[in-house]
Amino acid sequence: QVQLVESGGGLVQAGGSLRLSCAASGRSFSNYAMGWFRQAPGKEREFVAAIVWSAGNIYYADSVKGRFTIARDNAKNTVSLQMNSLKPEDTAVYYCTASSYTRWPNPDPAIYDYWGQGTQVTVSA
Repeated sequence: QVQLVESGGGLVQAGGSLRLSCAASGRSFSNYAMGWFRQAPGKEREFVAAIVWSAGNIYYADSVKGRFTIARDNAKNTVSLQMNSLKPEDTAVYYCTASSYTRWPNPDPAIYDYWGQGTQVTVSA
């Protein structure tokens, strides 16, 4: 059984930092895309960042480019999201995701077939 378990969410003031981690179990995703999406209250789930096995295959949403950094450790089957210069509009539930077949960091949620339970990130003004 494949599981993705997120950790690291919390409450932070604007301008602060948080680091989210996601541990995958049940299978390896070393050659496939893993990423993060987020969903704020009353809004649709939106793409944040995705990564394939090498640092060259990374894709960020424009809204987080330059502030967030995604990374992965294939040996540990984990993916992380370092979030700096946080803004109140970053407040959302953040979801870790993984694809079993795509080898490109795709922003389309439909291509990801595994999802974590989500972790809350709240940024106060």
